[in-house]
Amino acid sequence: MTNRQIKSLMCIAVVMAAGIGVAAPPAAAAGRRVHPGDSIQDAVNAARPGDIITVMPGTYYENVLITKRLTLRGFGARTVIKPPIIQAAPAAPAAPAAPDAPGGAAAAAPGAPAAPARAATACSQADTGICVMGTPEQSVNEVKIRALTVSGFKRNGIWAAYTDRLSVERVISEKNGTWGIAQERSTRGVFRGNVARDNTESGIFIANTVEREGGATDTLGAVVLRNTLTGNRIGVTVRRVRNLSVSDNLLTGNCGGVFVVGDEGEPGAGAMTIRGNWIHENNKFCKGNSRLPDIQGVGIVLTGAEETVVRGNSIRGNVGASPLSGGILLFKSFVGATNTDNVIQDNVVRGNQPADLANQGTGTGNRFVGNRCGTSVPAGMC
Repeated sequence: MTNRQIKSLMCIAVVMAAGIGVAAPPAAAAGRRVHPGDSIQDAVNAARPGDIITVMPGTYYENVLITKRLTLRGFGARTVIKPPIIQAAPAAPAAPAAPDAPGGAAAAAPGAPAAPARAATACSQADTGICVMGTPEQSVNEVKIRALTVSGFKRNGIWAAYTDRLSVERVISEKNGTWGIAQERSTRGVFRGNVARDNTESGIFIANTVEREGGATDTLGAVVLRNTLTGNRIGVTVRRVRNLSVSDNLLTGNCGGVFVVGDEGEPGAGAMTIRGNWIHENNKFCKGNSRLPDIQGVGIVLTGAEETVVRGNSIRGNVGASPLSGGILLFKSFVGATNTDNVIQDNVVRGNQPADLANQGTGTGNRFVGNRCGTSVPAGMC
């Protein structure tokens, strides 16, 4: 071996020993813990993308804003997020509001540091527990919310907009003034194993946008799976969206079970699967409003939907006198959008009133196949 070859081998050995040129393993996600008296928002602000924040058992009085990829997890019913407590203060001249926090922020509970102004403004003005917010230019991706309770907020328990691959699992969202868990303008969301109960509107709500009419958003395969939805106005509402599944959920004690809502916009709402759900005795009464009549005894309603498959569901004992009451109803749209090319197949639909199956409106291509039911409007579909 020549001297030149020996020198080359020595250089290679030095490089290998120093680790130069060798790809380093990816850094593990950092772990952060939040204890009662700490601020969840402070931990979120300090986190790097990909970090895991563990919220220890206790009650936290704050709103939380998430705008980056991270995991927020707790201990289920033992980790509770509630609205900030507004404390009375002696009259004094008002200090100027921060530029990014018009009106100021709600005070935190005794012993709990207040969230930063930007976060408090973004969530407290909407009176929502946890906000996950991207922008039209840049979605916030792969946020995971696990095993937390959000309770008693004036509007929503969890609200998300402009997200991709948001995952909400084993969350309890209860007694909120609008929606339990909701998202708009988002794709590939997963909502699994949650409990949404006693919320004023829907337990789970997925929409293209709540601000205006328009064609349905392709959710790229959003999943609503194995949730328990009780005591809400509507268990699950999917409004002006496409390409998702609502499967294996338990819905009982709501005014209505599942609503699929479209309008005359293009593309139309639908192209989804509603399968394997247990939808029994949703007989709570909810007074109507400017958009909907009274709601009571509603199993599954499709209005303005297309190419949706409703299959293998158990729908029993949904009884009411509303125009929307009954087991599975293809309802004439309030805005003139028809139900077209939907398949209602292999469902067990029993003991619903005024009918187990009903097909209203002028839509075409809708098929009722192999359902086990007792009554239908028009007759002959059972």
